[in-house]
Amino acid sequence: MEKVEFTIEGMTCEHCVRAVRGRLEHTPGVKVENVQVGTATIEYDPSKTNIDDLEEAIADEGYTAFVAE
Repeated sequence: MEKVEFTIEGMTCEHCVRAVRGRLEHTPGVKVENVQVGTATIEYDPSKTNIDDLEEAIADEGYTAFVAE
């Protein structure tokens, strides 16, 4: 498992947090550690998913995600 933190643009409320958390929790190989307005920290299995897929999953919910520096 690898750990990654995303910065997420466009999140403004608890509904946003639930939407992103739910989408990530249903992504194979992902363990969600924390989702807050503007950020998400997860662990993922690189044999099942990758950073691009995770960013796309978040984008599917209407937000822009990129790896935090």
